[in-house]
Amino acid sequence: MYTVLAIIAAVLFLIAWLINAAEVSTNDIFTSTNVMLVGLALLALHVAGIGSGWAGRGRRR
Repeated sequence: MYTVLAIIAAVLFLIAWLINAAEVSTNDIFTSTNVMLVGLALLALHVAGIGSGWAGRGRRR
């Protein structure tokens, strides 16, 4: 559950690549560049630690 943002980013990169490779005509909002930028934003949030869940305060003995 800790890598959800990274997995979503990878899926968005795959979708952006497919749109670009297949030369699918889309509207102005759903272009391969915009999908890739959303994926990059999610990847940046993952690297920053957002969405990684609560950090434990230490081990209980």
